[in-house]
Amino acid sequence: MFLIRFIKALPAVAFLNLSFLLYAQEAGTVKYTPDFKFKEGIYLNFDQVKRNAPILKSRIITQVAYDNPDFFELILKEKKLQLFDDLGSKQEIQTKNIWGFSRNGVLYINLNDGYFRITIVGNICHFVASMTTYNSDRYPYYGYGYPYYYSPYYSPYYSPYSSGSSNVEMKQFLLDFKTGNVLEYNEESVELLLMPDPQLHDEFASLSKKKRKQMKFLYIRKFNEKNPLYFPVS
Repeated sequence: MFLIRFIKALPAVAFLNLSFLLYAQEAGTVKYTPDFKFKEGIYLNFDQVKRNAPILKSRIITQVAYDNPDFFELILKEKKLQLFDDLGSKQEIQTKNIWGFSRNGVLYINLNDGYFRITIVGNICHFVASMTTYNSDRYPYYGYGYPYYYSPYYSPYYSPYSSGSSNVEMKQFLLDFKTGNVLEYNEESVELLLMPDPQLHDEFASLSKKKRKQMKFLYIRKFNEKNPLYFPVS
């Protein structure tokens, strides 16, 4: 009799264990929703973004008023930035090396010497950025080493010293919130980022090329809904 009662109680026990595991996973975290606000400040690296722990404006040493609506644009025009770190020590950093900043709860990423708003936030983020493309026909040393270098976020090669022709165009990008990697927005990148969810990945991979091109956004949304993003509670 005891054994029968025990067997009947197994589903309930399993449910309680699952509930406990989910609670343990989410304890101390808050789920991202459109109402979520990133803390206002400078993010030196992507780890600070994942922890929602920027360098607050009050720790940045500047003559710009903290309530100036263009505060971040003004201080990031400078090549260097002085601030106090977590230990209260004064530090000087190169502004080109910071990850980005948050203003009014919105995240901006530093890419190709510009700052661009992350419009869709989730485990797969999406944003639009302006990129400068260079005409390789005007570059006799195209593809060679220094001072020509390759940006991990963009191709072709970029030369700060070249005087060849260039064009500015808007391009779409994806940000992998697990790794911080930035990828071009295309079918191959979406398929790669869907891999942690085998069901969605296999569905997307089985679509025709035309359908995959048309349904990239839909699958990004599905992935973010099934795999919500969490931030530490501070």
